Amino acid sequence: MSMTTGTLAVPGATLYYQVDGAGPMLLISQSGEGDADRSNDLVAQLADSYTVVTYDRRGLSRSRLDDPVRGATLAEHADDVHRLLAVLTDAPALMLGCSLGAVVGLHVAVAHPEQIRTLVAHEPVAPRLLPADRRARHERELAELQDLYARAGLAAALPEIARTLGIDPAGTDREPDLTPQPMTAQRVRNFDHFIRHDFTAILRDTLDLEALAGVGARIVPATGSTTPRAVFDRLAAAALATLLGRTVQEAPGGHNGNTTHPRAYARWLREVLDSADRPRGSSGSRS
Repeated sequence: MSMTTGTLAVPGATLYYQVDGAGPMLLISQSGEGDADRSNDLVAQLADSYTVVTYDRRGLSRSRLDDPVRGATLAEHADDVHRLLAVLTDAPALMLGCSLGAVVGLHVAVAHPEQIRTLVAHEPVAPRLLPADRRARHERELAELQDLYARAGLAAALPEIARTLGIDPAGTDREPDLTPQPMTAQRVRNFDHFIRHDFTAILRDTLDLEALAGVGARIVPATGSTTPRAVFDRLAAAALATLLGRTVQEAPGGHNGNTTHPRAYARWLREVLDSADRPRGSSGSRS
């Protein structure tokens, strides 16, 4: 099956999406400023076994906002995923959520658990999952990053964002022959929207932890094997595992392992999804 593209009108925006491959539907909700193309190398490793859906989050690249100066809440981002899945499949889907995309996935799992068979939540940027003191500390970090960006621009903010999320600043830990991701003008605009609006969505998150703890969809908390243990996104993955009574799974690479290690990440993801679908207590289950 060759890749197809489409657009979907949703309240306040028009979403752009891509569908590639054949098999069970797997929707990837990207991290940060990432659009539908961010995981092309990973999609190439998965499209022989899954119908892989990627999309531009509202406000990024080819997705359009009715009001360009307005951002979206995480609940609105999740409603976009709900509507996208509703037009693409009648069956519960698999979902990989990375960073911000993982928080979007958690909202979908709470609001529409019937649409999600398994959600792999890789390092959710969700201070709300943490104890009150840590939550306040890391929310201040995000607010200070927004302020730094407003005062000094992207060149000053990017290294601090990388430090806060535990991203390898040198970018040397990666597989060979990856698709280049240059800092194009479009990517600069995506960063602007992400920092100005989606950071605010994180700070104002309304994720219902009590409802999340009882959700019917299977959620697999995950972290990068090389992500520093003290950064809040790794701590949030551990807190999610505690909330759900599950074990954190370690993926190849760090916070952005889906883009830096797509071959190894795809092998890992296949095993995690296969393991998640096995009955509890069956042979080979790691959940």
